[in-house]
Amino acid sequence: MRVTIVGAGIVGIAAAHAALDRGHDVTIVDKEGREGRATDANAGWIAHLDIMPLASPKVWRQLPRWLADPLGPLSIRPAYLPQLVPWLLRFLAASGADRIAAGSHAIRSLNALALPAWETLLAQRGLDHHLREQGILSVWRNRADFARASGVLASQRALGIDVQELGPGDLAAIEPALRNVEAAALYPAGCHVSDPAILAADLLRQAVGRGARFISGQVNGIVPAPDGVDMRLADAEPLGADRVVVAAGAWSRPLAAQLGDAVPLDTERGYNATYQPGTFGLGRPVMFEGEGFVTTPLAIGDRVGGAVEFAGLDAPADHRRTLAVAQRLRRFLPGFNPDAPARRWMGFRPSIPDSLPVIGTASRDGRVIYAFGHGHLGLTQAAATAQLVANFLDGNPQPIDIAPFSAGRF
Repeated sequence: MRVTIVGAGIVGIAAAHAALDRGHDVTIVDKEGREGRATDANAGWIAHLDIMPLASPKVWRQLPRWLADPLGPLSIRPAYLPQLVPWLLRFLAASGADRIAAGSHAIRSLNALALPAWETLLAQRGLDHHLREQGILSVWRNRADFARASGVLASQRALGIDVQELGPGDLAAIEPALRNVEAAALYPAGCHVSDPAILAADLLRQAVGRGARFISGQVNGIVPAPDGVDMRLADAEPLGADRVVVAAGAWSRPLAAQLGDAVPLDTERGYNATYQPGTFGLGRPVMFEGEGFVTTPLAIGDRVGGAVEFAGLDAPADHRRTLAVAQRLRRFLPGFNPDAPARRWMGFRPSIPDSLPVIGTASRDGRVIYAFGHGHLGLTQAAATAQLVANFLDGNPQPIDIAPFSAGRF
């Protein structure tokens, strides 16, 4: 079967390997040099233990404080607000208790597949060295804020997630560089990758080595035809396939709309900075709860980032936000110099209000399969999503209930 994958981000590349594993003839189409793909510089976490939708009580508690700071963890550019209103209304609707419970259950079901799927893919491709199993740490500046998070931790434990509360001495023993922390929790099963961009490059190189074709181009249209599916490319001849997988991340919405699916996808613009290796003195990824940022010790350097900005795909980056994130980190690492040389980056997380990706077939043609909108969990869920895509390609049963991820839910 001829399978064309639109998008060479981590989800598309993983899907290419899954399709190759099933014996399909694979073509990957993506615009070379596209800036802002989340795959290229994300935090690198395999966050399979993260089960809460973004529209959760934790976020709503922080929202007024965050929005009050123009360079804080969350901002909306005023000119973009009218366009964002429909997304915000859906986000509000997704924050009800029943919706949060259902969303958590769906995320948990997909994330339960995430790490095993990655372990299998990396082992098959001889890329195990990319996986770093050093745990993930959450820290709170105030014990009162930690106490308010007790319900989330209890829910995680009820689902079998190992969460270990750390005393001051325990924290100092494993992360002596941290200061101004009153409470902490360790997730021993948490892990990350050596560098998300290098991992993606290695997987893409291997996919091509296995016989996949890579075409540099922009897919502007997907048109069902009697004998297949046709794709219209900018500045290139049309391309035909038996099946098409839409995995174009933040650029997927117009393609889905052509196929009858009005998916409320928008972009959370994330900012980060990567400093020289060892700059932070931290041995594992850290979530700074209530601060809106994380750090990761990657092979290429220490990365801090996580701010969210809503301003669409076209507005220029505002790297004052990057510096603001780094300056907030200094509260916890007094010896850190935010002005030290660093690589600054801004990218687009493909975000859907209920925090669930779109995985399934298009309304107007079951030969088109969606695999986009993973938000903060694109790297985490990529290998598992790829297996679900392969099952759609072959008509095989799915290991989880796929209905919560359907484009038809909108």
